[in-house]
Amino acid sequence: MPPKQVVFSSGRPQKGFIGTAYDEITHPENTTIVRSLLVFGAGVAFLHSSLGELLLPP
Repeated sequence: MPPKQVVFSSGRPQKGFIGTAYDEITHPENTTIVRSLLVFGAGVAFLHSSLGELLLPP
């Protein structure tokens, strides 16, 4: 007996990795996580830049 074939006949094609990631980032439930990651990244970038030296005592 030959193996059964599974046919997906959805109306639209499946999303790729980038489309799925974008949907997850912009989902309202993930707003606080995305915001905290952006603030953390901005803080690290500030401290790594030459402006971070302004925080050092003279």
